[in-house]
Amino acid sequence: MASGRSHRHVGAIADHLLRALKDQGYGKARVEGLPHCDWVLIDTGDVIIHLFRPEVRTFYNIEKIWSVDAPTHIAFS
Repeated sequence: MASGRSHRHVGAIADHLLRALKDQGYGKARVEGLPHCDWVLIDTGDVIIHLFRPEVRTFYNIEKIWSVDAPTHIAFS
């Protein structure tokens, strides 16, 4: 995951990554969100890249998906 400062910055990062992926033989990467550049998802098949504007990243908070909550113990009587 990475963040860009603006729509244009996120689009430029995505464009750069897509060119680099193509140069490395991953030219068939699937892309979602490129027209709006709020949240761009690049799926290479083995790796998924998320690019966000800071406000969008905060709103969706997808890092929480990978967080681990402390286990809760319930006492049964």
